[in-house]
Amino acid sequence: MAKMLINGESVDSVTGQTYEVRNPANGDVVDAVPKGNADDARAAIDAAAAAFDSWAHTSAEERAKLLFKSSELVNANRKELAEVLTREQGKPLLEADTEIEHFLHGLEFYAGLASKVRGAQVPLPAKNAYGMVIRKPLGVCGAIVPWNFPITLMGTKVGPALAAGNTVVVKPASTTPLCSIRIIELMNQAGLPKGVLNIITGPGGVVGEELLKNPKIRRIAFTGESSTGKHVAEVACADFKRVTLELGGSDPMIVCDDADVQKALSGAMVGRFWNAGQACLAVKRLYVFETLFDEFVSGLVSKVARYDVGDGMTKPEKPKIRMGPLHTAAQREEIESQVADAVSRGARVVLGGSRPEGQQYEKGFYYNPTILVDVPDDARAVTEETFGPLLPIFKVSSLDEAIDRANGSIYGLGSSIWTKNIDTIDTAVDRIQAGNVWVNSLHYGYDELPFGGVKASGFGREHGPEALDYYLEPKGVVITR
Repeated sequence: MAKMLINGESVDSVTGQTYEVRNPANGDVVDAVPKGNADDARAAIDAAAAAFDSWAHTSAEERAKLLFKSSELVNANRKELAEVLTREQGKPLLEADTEIEHFLHGLEFYAGLASKVRGAQVPLPAKNAYGMVIRKPLGVCGAIVPWNFPITLMGTKVGPALAAGNTVVVKPASTTPLCSIRIIELMNQAGLPKGVLNIITGPGGVVGEELLKNPKIRRIAFTGESSTGKHVAEVACADFKRVTLELGGSDPMIVCDDADVQKALSGAMVGRFWNAGQACLAVKRLYVFETLFDEFVSGLVSKVARYDVGDGMTKPEKPKIRMGPLHTAAQREEIESQVADAVSRGARVVLGGSRPEGQQYEKGFYYNPTILVDVPDDARAVTEETFGPLLPIFKVSSLDEAIDRANGSIYGLGSSIWTKNIDTIDTAVDRIQAGNVWVNSLHYGYDELPFGGVKASGFGREHGPEALDYYLEPKGVVITR
């Protein structure tokens, strides 16, 4: 049985209780983990608090060295980790391995930045005096991680926090704790001092709530639903914790009449249906200029039809592409409800719109990739976040119409524009209300660039050197000679 890791030791919950982690592809039990409570969370927080001063005063070079060593050890176990991730989350092995790769890249990126933190010297009006700005770590950081990309999104929190000299308590999603636990174990084995990096499992309403309320936690990084993010902000900010929220999205993709159609088709296919569409920054609303509309819809249906839903541990016959199950029964029911709502309002299903048939699908949460057209703007598939393999496509007559409709959402996480016209690109980058804009590509997950949203998609930034700003406190110093 997997265990929590507190103060460098693998431990059970003080309650002695456990719960099962099941494979969404077939319902099989993958493993069991401790069902932690507030006492377990406090033990992890106390361990991180006790380790903070020593870790904060460990040289940046030594911190970097340990992070690089951690990356090497995780990479040495990559095959095992990808298999665990596929079994607990459902995504195909290729996608799981890509997620481990992204985690490694991020960890090494922040390890490289650990010794690059800079302050400033400030001229002062007083004679024989000058000011300095130095940057100090915050303290104990809570990392609350979702189930859809549990390793990538753990890395975006753990990497900059540790590089900056903070200690961390990780709370993984209840349904995907196993690969995260194993990675935290490996990082501790690589030589991180006891208490620097801890992981606790259990209900979010109990374990996660303790992270939000405990005064020893000075920083919360949360990725999840917008409604939950609002609660996180209300509770954590009441105690003056520094908070970053990476929340839901309804990313628009705009395809102009001068776009490279084949490139845009590939972008739409992968951008929507990677991880069975369970991504906050997946393409969720596709706006195509009317002169291209029929050609584009036909081409996309043909490409997406290559997806073959099934167990992520198996490969389909070429040229088919594997798409795994949705993560939970509730997730599938939500997508089915959104499709039914759209159809009831006049939308047409041009691909999918149903569960796959066959005995091999009965125990898993499978749903066919689905494309809709003629979807009204008040349908739930437009106004809500669609967290599954569902894509509505809309016909637009101009760039102004496309941008206005793209901005007609409570969300503002990612977006993309596909065109060869530099003026169109400039207009889109300026006017689209989103934290990120991709141009003629959907290269998600660059650690080098800041990532985060506006409006109901949250605030603060992960990725990039900018992420370190959220883990360091500027401190003004006046020196008089």
